[in-house]
Amino acid sequence: MKVRKQLFDLCNAFADARIASAHEAMQQAQEAANAEEKSSAGDKYETGRAMAHLEKEKASAQLAAGNKLKEVLIKINPNHTTIRAALGSVVITSNGNYYLAISAGKLSVEGKEYLAVSPASPVGVQLMGCVAGSTIIFQGKSILIVAVE
Repeated sequence: MKVRKQLFDLCNAFADARIASAHEAMQQAQEAANAEEKSSAGDKYETGRAMAHLEKEKASAQLAAGNKLKEVLIKINPNHTTIRAALGSVVITSNGNYYLAISAGKLSVEGKEYLAVSPASPVGVQLMGCVAGSTIIFQGKSILIVAVE
């Protein structure tokens, strides 16, 4: 259970960093747009404003993605255990360790590597609902579910 809580905290930190980065990018884009000065070369001014607007839209999309990650994490109770793999489960397999939450990549806890994956990801879909002793076929490879925590 301690490992699951640490993985949950790492995923929260990942989502928070994505949100903070998006906020910063939005602020920089706004500052860039505000810094463009009207000059006799009106096209240059308009191009600069348009580029800043595109950057702001891109950052806004990144912010929305970060907020979606947080929405998924809100649904997880890191202290709740299940027999079947579900959102928030740690799944130990013959092919590595997985944390079913958000796609946050490789995370390290207590010297062990875990791959944080979304339940909607290809491997997440395969792992959802599995129990210890189950076998899944992923990318043509047979993977044994050793434990669900």
